[in-house]
Amino acid sequence: MREINVDVIHEELFKQKPLLAYSPKNDYKKWKEQIREKYIELLGLDVISKCECPLDIEIEEVVEKEDYTRIRYTFFSEKNSVVPAYLLIPKKIKKEKYPICICLQGHSTGFHISIGEVKYEVDDSYLATSDFALTAVKHGYVALAIEQRGMGERTTPRNDRGRALTCGCYHTAMTALLLGRTLIGERVWDVHKAIDTLSFFKEKYNLDLDDISLVGNSGGGTATYYTACFEERIKVAAPTCALSTYRDSIGALWHCSCNYIPGIAKYMDMGELACLIAPRKLIVSNGEIDPIFPLSGTDEIYEVIQEIYKQEGVPSNCIRNVFPDKPHYFDRDVVFGSIDKAREK
Repeated sequence: MREINVDVIHEELFKQKPLLAYSPKNDYKKWKEQIREKYIELLGLDVISKCECPLDIEIEEVVEKEDYTRIRYTFFSEKNSVVPAYLLIPKKIKKEKYPICICLQGHSTGFHISIGEVKYEVDDSYLATSDFALTAVKHGYVALAIEQRGMGERTTPRNDRGRALTCGCYHTAMTALLLGRTLIGERVWDVHKAIDTLSFFKEKYNLDLDDISLVGNSGGGTATYYTACFEERIKVAAPTCALSTYRDSIGALWHCSCNYIPGIAKYMDMGELACLIAPRKLIVSNGEIDPIFPLSGTDEIYEVIQEIYKQEGVPSNCIRNVFPDKPHYFDRDVVFGSIDKAREK
């Protein structure tokens, strides 16, 4: 009897070399432009950009905390798409100009975790490591946290309610695909426009718009990596628990739909995309025993990243952290310490 296994054809196809795979024999400049063009096409960023509109920033709340001022505001990233955001400005750490750290939550109940707020019973487990904005403030950054599309306040009631609390982006992701977009492309665009909003606060809070870092874990790490490929104003990108080969991660395991970009594995893997970040600083961090972004796949990706940074003449601008004996995990001290050091170079 023949074995019936629908995965075999895909496993075999993953063995084929992507059409735009990195090779030292490539005309690097030409190859990099091919990667850029295909990346923008596949994420649907060319389609998304056609819906650009005025930001129309609205301040909703200003809260004075002991260590920082917290501003909640909303803006339009594109027509009919409102993005809620928190801006945290340190009080106790005084600087002539403040560096900025944009913080992207992973799949959770929402970006309120980044500012240390509890809305749901499960939030306590996230707060142990994921209060990104508060951590950034402690390191002397002005922190910007935005609610990612399909998460928290930006989920839709059309989702399966059984999964909507912490993984509520399925319907949004699938609908984006129907329209020639991707949800990850929409998230990239939201961060792109969030950076535009910083000019509104620049003078009052002494923001250094030439010193922007971006950090995220898991789904936030994925958005961090893809955003840094598009947004050149990001000087340091720190994706955590997000990089592995497509074959070993989203191609081998059940993952959230927002990770999938139609056709991308035909052309490239995650390592090739690093050419769109280089020569800017890139910090790749993973748990040693992460079950959903396996370290073996990350090792393979990072080898390509290192070769790309050598091509750019800045091999020290890519940095690797592995958290020993840790699964899908964010180490605040290691990641933010790496960002601090990267900015000093």
